[in-house]
Amino acid sequence: MKLDRIRKYYYLRFIRLKGDPRSLALGTAIGVFVGLTPTMPLHTIIILLLAFLTRTSAIAGILVSMIVCNPLTYIPIYYLSTIIGNTITPYELNWEKVQAVVDGLSSSQGFVHSFDLLAGLGQETVVVLLVGGVIFAFPFAVVSYYLALRIFVKIRAKRQAKHILN
Repeated sequence: MKLDRIRKYYYLRFIRLKGDPRSLALGTAIGVFVGLTPTMPLHTIIILLLAFLTRTSAIAGILVSMIVCNPLTYIPIYYLSTIIGNTITPYELNWEKVQAVVDGLSSSQGFVHSFDLLAGLGQETVVVLLVGGVIFAFPFAVVSYYLALRIFVKIRAKRQAKHILN
């Protein structure tokens, strides 16, 4: 597995996105936000729902979510969400339970098993993970919106200049 080749592949797919820069940037922010929250089996569904409600690019959101949330980042996302959730909420979640969630999600047993695993954890676990994940992901989503907006505005200007010259 060549990481440089994978990075270049996703970068080229990201740059080729077409549409309104604000819509693409907000789709990117939604992808970062959902990708950094510990809602792994439901990422695509949540992105599609949020993209529909905000009339933004679902493709940008799904693509960025796949970049942000990958097998290398499961453990840090869940670990940081747990730490933040334990600090903010009155509940206490131990690392063994989180490790069981991460192991269950990273195994290839499918969507139904992952959903059943999350549903069977109990309210306290889900609250800690979601609150911690939302607080962890929100600043990254805001920053990614403004960075993606700059990138997509520059790409659009280059495309328009190229179109005018032809």
